[in-house]
Amino acid sequence: METLTLLGDGFAVALQPMNLLWALVGVTLGTAVGVLPGLGPALTIALLLPITFHVPATAAFILFAGIYYGAMYGGSTTSILLNTPGESATIITALEGNKMARKGRAAAALATAAIGSFVAGTIGTLGLTFLAPPLVEFALRFGPADYFALMIVAFVAVSAVLGASVLRGLTSLGLGLLLGLIGIDLQTGQPRFTFGLLELLDGVNVIVVAVGLFAVGETLYLAARPAQPEAQALQLKGGAWMTKEDWRRSWKPWLRGSAIGFPFGALPAGGAEVPTFLSYFVEKKFSRHPEEFGHGAIEGVAGPEAANNASAAGVLVPMLALGLPTSATAAIMLSAFTSYGINPGPLLLQSQPELVWGLIASLYVGNVILLVLNLPLVGLWAKILTIPTPWLYGGILVFATIGTYGISQSPIDLILLYIIGGIGYLMRRFDFPAAPTIIGMILGPFAEQEFRRAMTISGGDMSVFLTRPLSASLLIIALLLLLGPLLARFWRRKPA
Repeated sequence: METLTLLGDGFAVALQPMNLLWALVGVTLGTAVGVLPGLGPALTIALLLPITFHVPATAAFILFAGIYYGAMYGGSTTSILLNTPGESATIITALEGNKMARKGRAAAALATAAIGSFVAGTIGTLGLTFLAPPLVEFALRFGPADYFALMIVAFVAVSAVLGASVLRGLTSLGLGLLLGLIGIDLQTGQPRFTFGLLELLDGVNVIVVAVGLFAVGETLYLAARPAQPEAQALQLKGGAWMTKEDWRRSWKPWLRGSAIGFPFGALPAGGAEVPTFLSYFVEKKFSRHPEEFGHGAIEGVAGPEAANNASAAGVLVPMLALGLPTSATAAIMLSAFTSYGINPGPLLLQSQPELVWGLIASLYVGNVILLVLNLPLVGLWAKILTIPTPWLYGGILVFATIGTYGISQSPIDLILLYIIGGIGYLMRRFDFPAAPTIIGMILGPFAEQEFRRAMTISGGDMSVFLTRPLSASLLIIALLLLLGPLLARFWRRKPA
């Protein structure tokens, strides 16, 4: 009952006219970004991080959440009309949705994607509403050793599971931990890795790193690729609404996709790719028309799109309840908390209830806006693809430069922006994941503080991490996550 009361207070915040406007801007911008292949919510939110110095925290997070949800939907448009996934999680949508479009059923495919996104987003947000408070109550029992072990799980999960290579992931994490060490040590008051620069005494601004890696680095990588031949979008044909048969074949995949996607989003490094593929195979197994799969089965669009959007809500559970990001976009959003001087973690729901519940309520509102916005404006989103790519990349770099300079008017920040952007380009070029860098930079100082507190309480006894059942369990999970991919690779190579 208390949760419903808090949610009601959240709606009072989310339905304020200015916050409604931020939600509208967020889902509109997110949909546009999702439509453009190669761009994504992480890049867009990173580009907009400098606004955290000018707008209230609640408004900024409503905007960021709207971008996140909107981008999850927007990728389906290019997948269906162009057979070009705007996001990696919409690969399956391209497989079946484009086949439907080629049969003249593009409107039905887009409609089932839009309605499925709404259903899954709403179900996922309900899960977030009722799962986050009990998870916070559990996390409040953590001691310093348990917190440190939990952060080790987060470090290992995003490093070992998120990328294709454990070594590359750990290298990226190491870079983030190094960046997090720059500045004055809070325990001793001694400067670390500042190279005599006064501007680095407060550390490297996480916004500079996020914008450099995700906006500048990604833009340089996209601009450096050979020019791709422009694909022609298929024309919309047929009615905008699905037939009765389409509804009958879609509603169960929407529910199953939501049930599959939400838990994966909440898991460390769960992501949206795995649940969309899993949903596809589940729908193929349950379908009465398995012969249509690979040739334009509507279940193959409905289920994976629902899983994709439900996973987006799942990602917000550990971020809001524990302060742990499980995706690149969540890591960027987490960095915004530090910009406002807000410590993410279990105390967030108690210290910032207006922010958290206003954000959760805005997700319900944003889902409705997305549904109303996307069904009639599909043709408009498709026209966004006609923007010349040089203009697009140039505009991103200009906004990144202006936004970063506006934070502190420091030339040092601009130099760091493009140094880190160059590193981001090399990381993207050689397949090093960028998310572990951001997560290491944000959570590294917190992990260091909890480690020192645990050592102080235990009198320097390292066994405290193994004698406490919770911290020991978390460290075992981290070890399994680290060794799991290596053991799986060894097992596959083992001769039969």
